[in-house]
Amino acid sequence: MRVTTAFKHLLALPGIVVTDVEFEPDRVVVRVKLRRRKLRCPYCEFTTAGRERLQQVDSRWRHLDLGRWRLEIVCQRRRLRCPEHGVLAEQVPFARPRSGFTRDFEQLVAYLATRMDQTSIDRMCRIAWRTVGKIIERVVADELDPERLDELFVIGVDEVSWRKRHKYLTLVTGHECGKVVWGGDGASHKTLDRFFEELGPERSSQIQAISLDMGRAYPKSIAKEGHAPQAILCWDPFHVVSLASQAVDEVRREHWRQLKHADPELAKQVKGLRWVLLKGEERLNPDQASQLDQLRKSGSAMYRAQQHKEVLRSIFKDAADVDEAEQLLDRFCSRAQRSRLPAFVKLARTIRERKPGILAAIRLGLSNARIEALNTTARLVIRRARGFHTAEAALALIMLTCGPITLKLPHEM
Repeated sequence: MRVTTAFKHLLALPGIVVTDVEFEPDRVVVRVKLRRRKLRCPYCEFTTAGRERLQQVDSRWRHLDLGRWRLEIVCQRRRLRCPEHGVLAEQVPFARPRSGFTRDFEQLVAYLATRMDQTSIDRMCRIAWRTVGKIIERVVADELDPERLDELFVIGVDEVSWRKRHKYLTLVTGHECGKVVWGGDGASHKTLDRFFEELGPERSSQIQAISLDMGRAYPKSIAKEGHAPQAILCWDPFHVVSLASQAVDEVRREHWRQLKHADPELAKQVKGLRWVLLKGEERLNPDQASQLDQLRKSGSAMYRAQQHKEVLRSIFKDAADVDEAEQLLDRFCSRAQRSRLPAFVKLARTIRERKPGILAAIRLGLSNARIEALNTTARLVIRRARGFHTAEAALALIMLTCGPITLKLPHEM
């Protein structure tokens, strides 16, 4: 078998014929030519007849390594004039436009990016870490499901931190598909405006329900005309209980501030009670249960705050239906407003204001649990990548890991 024939079968690249193979000290260079006669634009479906004596340009792509040797593909490409994109080199079937790597190489790098940090990828694949980010962006742009925004009826919206100093991304998740379908830089109502602009009025009108945390930014965007004012806002019960936990901690910190100068030793004990108050009673160890019992006997405001929080938890856990949950929430708000604990008086006002959305979440069985799980995965891949310089690069990796992308390795294609 000739070496050119062997490399043709070894590469298994579509639409090429191997014409020559050169062995250099650190690499193998394979020269190929395209089988097709017509010239195709790399950015659109425009084709034109190939003619002789057209200007040609040598292009080079990095392919999967051959053992310890780099493997490079060299092909002479003809130029064409596209009515939309102007004069440019013809498209090749084995590489993406404006890329110096074959699709197989980029698929491998993208897969590794979802499993390991960029420094390890750099060493393993012998490329710069900036190149990894560019490859991820190209793969996501090419592989992301173009129909991901169609037939969105129930969605969830949340933000995730991608860098220090309050740098956030807004992620929109489809409850039916369980994937992140859209992401944008920022965590304000203007960021969500961009999602609805891309979605369009027709598809926005199909949204029936949206699950949210207790923030106030996103509802401003949802309520705008042409967005999704018809959608039912469902406030996540977990975040409602989280507000109660914050209120408990606020009561504890206020008590600690009062004791800090009067009795420093007792103040230290109060400081150490944080997790005793915030943990669910069923998860307390014997020492923590004993500390909570001492607070009960002392009649401390911290114990009363902890009991209010546990009552609210039990409502979402044990209520048989929406009607019972509504009655229990009204009873809780009445008790909280009479508790003489400012943090819980404020919490009661918030719950009364958001009660329709809280009850809607219970009735529809919606929560941000799946979204929070995806956010955890997003934070993991961001942390594992050891930092990003742009929100676009971080978002591309999140979409690659959590979005509607079916990433295939070279041997699976």
